[in-house]
Amino acid sequence: MTPGRRVIAEGTVADYYRRGWWAETTLVDDFLHRAAERPDATAVVSYRVGHDRPARHTYEQLELLSRRFAGALIDLGVERGDVVSIQLPNSWEFPALVYGVLRAGAVVNPLVPIFRQRELEFILGRTESRVLVVPDVHRRHDHASMGLELLATVPSLQHLVVVGEATGGALGFTDQFVDRRWEESPTLDDELAARRPGADDLVQIQFTSGTTGEPKGVLHSHNTINSGARTVDEVYGLDPDRDVCFMASTLAHQTGFGYGMAKPLGMGMTVVYQDVWDPDQMLDAVETERISWTVSATAFAMDMIAAQRRKARDLDSFRYFICGGAPIPPKVVEEAAEVLGAELVAVWGMTENMIVTTTRPGDPIEEVSDSDGTPVDWMEIRVVDDAGDPVAAGESGNLQVRGPSQALGYFHRADLYRAASPDGDWFDTGDVARLRTDGGIRIVGRTKDLVIRGGENVPVAEVEDLLLRHPDVAEAAVIGLPDERLGERACAVVRTEGEAPSLADLTALLDGAGMAKQFWPERLEVVDDFPRTPSGKIQKFKLRQRFTAVEIA
Repeated sequence: MTPGRRVIAEGTVADYYRRGWWAETTLVDDFLHRAAERPDATAVVSYRVGHDRPARHTYEQLELLSRRFAGALIDLGVERGDVVSIQLPNSWEFPALVYGVLRAGAVVNPLVPIFRQRELEFILGRTESRVLVVPDVHRRHDHASMGLELLATVPSLQHLVVVGEATGGALGFTDQFVDRRWEESPTLDDELAARRPGADDLVQIQFTSGTTGEPKGVLHSHNTINSGARTVDEVYGLDPDRDVCFMASTLAHQTGFGYGMAKPLGMGMTVVYQDVWDPDQMLDAVETERISWTVSATAFAMDMIAAQRRKARDLDSFRYFICGGAPIPPKVVEEAAEVLGAELVAVWGMTENMIVTTTRPGDPIEEVSDSDGTPVDWMEIRVVDDAGDPVAAGESGNLQVRGPSQALGYFHRADLYRAASPDGDWFDTGDVARLRTDGGIRIVGRTKDLVIRGGENVPVAEVEDLLLRHPDVAEAAVIGLPDERLGERACAVVRTEGEAPSLADLTALLDGAGMAKQFWPERLEVVDDFPRTPSGKIQKFKLRQRFTAVEIA
């Protein structure tokens, strides 16, 4: 059994299959079925910086590329169950590689493009990844050079593949994967048939930042992802013959992976990508590609509203912006309807379980802005106090969930998963929710020590550990403060011994340690002492109250 993978009771598994929440088909099966059913339909449209026209791939072309890429991976020595890591911006290469990895019987390790050497060295070492695929340069960062350093320092890593210009010991993606016709090998089809995954096999190990000082590798199977993505057609009623998906969130996030790749391509839908988020280009694409829906964070909706106000486009095809990762201000719900002509749908979920609660199309604006929705039919929630007893409607408590889209565990950290789910049943999300009279929830805080900036989890413990390396910082606490656009921004609160450092001093320290810029604090507060519990722990909620009040004042 995969290290850190929980055991699900046989009766529970049988119940999931009996109810149709789990099935014998995989993400690969769904994709191959659609490719055979509609080979000439457009699967992926990829917009890229510096290119006047997007790249377009039909289902037939994407299937061929995935088969070819599977052959390329097998040639590199990838075996069934091996881990292949992919750090690429949103583009056609990402889904073609994912399906190639899965067809080769391997496991995908998606890596968000903002991860830098510090994060990647830990993740690649933990997963014992065999192959890493990166762009040459993305957003002015030299991923190829970083990859070569990782190739030299991570013992398991055997191959670095670079999309673009490859140098040193790297393999060129075009040479190894695109130009060589691996699908013409007389033995490849038999090899792929022997490696074809089962519905309960692992699809991915996706790392999410937590509070334990290290990222956690969330384990998902074909069944858990397919179950978590059911909202697309069963709740929102989206249809491949009518609807076109746009995915702004990175495909390396569960949002992008599930709702911008696995589900729409498993349905036969067209998906539109950008390698770099550009709201003006996206709105232009709504006109030309007839985009009708997306799933992303509140900040993206606000960017779209501002861009549409600057230059009006015909957005009559755009129907739903499914929104999570941060509270939705009422004015954004109103402006989305007024300016974009779209409904905002509020959702709550995690990397561990995907969408669990959602408002429904047609719900009133005040409900969308004051609710994170009610549970989908296949997932259960409960809100309990610290003793584990259910709270009454209107009260707040610890949010727990269970159901068929719940993750299978944490890779090599079964202890952390047991801490969140001691009985192997209900999973404690670490969020504090207010229970609504309609059975829905409103997230009001977090017991986990996280800051969520624009839908991106900031690894607070890691940032604090690095800040303490500054010679004048005696203690440090990183907290999230409200931000209208991004939901939260990180604030470093420090107690000093000597001259207080500047914010620039601290961010230079983090930069030198190789930490992604999105994780850096954007505000600094210096205190003489911290509010503490009787046992001496820092009371971060008091810091949030104090400095939120200062900001508002």
